[in-house]
Amino acid sequence: MSIVDGYYDANHPLSGSTGAFAKNTTITSVVLPDTIEYIGECAFYYSTSLASITLPEGLTSIGDRAFFYCDGLTSIDLSNCTSLTSIRDSAFYGCSNLTSITLPLGLVSIGYYAFYGCSGLESITVEEGNPVYHSEGNCLIETESNTLVLGCKNSIIPSYITSIGEAFSGCAGLTSIDLSNCTSLTSIGYYAFERCYGLTSITLPSSLTSIWNSAFYDCRGLTSITLPEGLTSIGSNAFYDCRGLTEVIIDSQDIYEDATSTSACGNLLRYVTTVKVLTSLVKENHKYINTANFPNVTTEGDYTVYKK
Repeated sequence: MSIVDGYYDANHPLSGSTGAFAKNTTITSVVLPDTIEYIGECAFYYSTSLASITLPEGLTSIGDRAFFYCDGLTSIDLSNCTSLTSIRDSAFYGCSNLTSITLPLGLVSIGYYAFYGCSGLESITVEEGNPVYHSEGNCLIETESNTLVLGCKNSIIPSYITSIGEAFSGCAGLTSIDLSNCTSLTSIGYYAFERCYGLTSITLPSSLTSIWNSAFYDCRGLTSITLPEGLTSIGSNAFYDCRGLTEVIIDSQDIYEDATSTSACGNLLRYVTTVKVLTSLVKENHKYINTANFPNVTTEGDYTVYKK
């Protein structure tokens, strides 16, 4: 068995683990021989000039941070890697110029942040017959749970999706997304849209019940959001440092009653200057909105409007 793997370097920023070709700025193309069975941790870490790589059929695993910040890569076709079963954590982290990926039939495991920050991604394909994943509308989907595992800036999200994982984390190219047709969607998970700096608008479906911790962490371009009627919980830091978020529209009784709690609502109102609440939800004396912070109270159609 041959391995492209790491060696120990006590001064390396990743606690001593670095790879055989780590930080190589001259290598542009690699053809790995058939004897290679897996690519080890950080093997091509920060090899920023690497533009193409040919992988052998017998490859079984791509290790943690194997192609970390290899931003010279523009496409990855793993369809010929018939033995590949796992892509480990952060394997293609920061490959910002990657536009397309094709994943093989035998792939059954994808680690955390495997494609984080692949902001140029436009095409996601999974070979037909894969037992765990499938692709549709340039989305990578876990078949059994109908969880969106990975999306890209031009994804068309199927209506049957029930939850969104860390699918768009670091996708700076995403500017807007409409989830209103996702009538089965109940959960937006941890880090789902973390640091989607270009995201300016999102439409949430009425079926949504939970937004988990850090889901919209540092989405600084987001200016307005409507929280649907069925939403019951927002995790801590869900809207942390969303400094552009100036308007929140609340259609949910549960969220209205938690609106002034920074822990329950994930720093929801930190930068907000306007809060609109369905008047039918508003309690006597505006119980759940701190009118000391939002002293200007008016009505606008079906909403009571609070402004700083």
